[in-house]
Amino acid sequence: MLSYPSGMTVSSRALGMLADALRAHRTQRATRWRRLSAGRQALLVMAYLRKGETYADLACGFRIGTSTVYRYIREALALLAAMAPTLEQAIAVAQRKAFVILDGTLLRIDRVGMASGRDRAYYSGKHKAHGLNVQVIADPIGRLVWLSPPLPGARHDMGAAREHGIITALTDAEIPAVADTAYQGAGPTVAVPQRRRRLDPDTGRYRRLSRNQKDVNAAHARRRGPGERVNAELKNWKVLRKIRSCPGRAAELVAAVQTLMIANA
Repeated sequence: MLSYPSGMTVSSRALGMLADALRAHRTQRATRWRRLSAGRQALLVMAYLRKGETYADLACGFRIGTSTVYRYIREALALLAAMAPTLEQAIAVAQRKAFVILDGTLLRIDRVGMASGRDRAYYSGKHKAHGLNVQVIADPIGRLVWLSPPLPGARHDMGAAREHGIITALTDAEIPAVADTAYQGAGPTVAVPQRRRRLDPDTGRYRRLSRNQKDVNAAHARRRGPGERVNAELKNWKVLRKIRSCPGRAAELVAAVQTLMIANA
């Protein structure tokens, strides 16, 4: 197998944070010797998360065994996931913002058992694909505040937000939020676009939005737009474009990427 030099768009601050965490972990465990230094291990993990490299490719590039790559990645993911903020910490950050943007995104997966309908919970009818539902809270300029643990992709955004306690937390803290129509009825602090109302229950026809209502929706879309930037940045971590691991281990993966995204901002 051939190897070649390459690059990736990750800040040195995120790399240094992970390297420092690995050094502290090695000191705590009194590790005597490793094939790679903490800095090189951090670089390996970054390549896995940002570029979606396989264990075999990383083993060739870093001149170590595939089993060593696996151990290094699992060790680093556990450390990064432990550093991820909780919802309470995220709400404390959100209270310092003018408002927050609430949205949901689907992380596609391919390792789902198809027998006996076990895949149905992960199938998103909206996206016509199997995946995991992740709720995203962003600030007004498109920086990540919090990522929720993933739920099966068939779960509706509103139900997922309530299950994670996001709606209750935003309401209790009186934090203004903007969201799409999936969060209709989320409460007084969550603003959603205007929807067409039924004019005649018998015919089922809808009344067109007025000019003022369309202007309100356009202004709402402009406020919500930066939140889509966070979703796009999340998918820039190629390991999340299509999760190859077991869906049960995706929570650790999402939390690890969240820690690096916040450090990378």
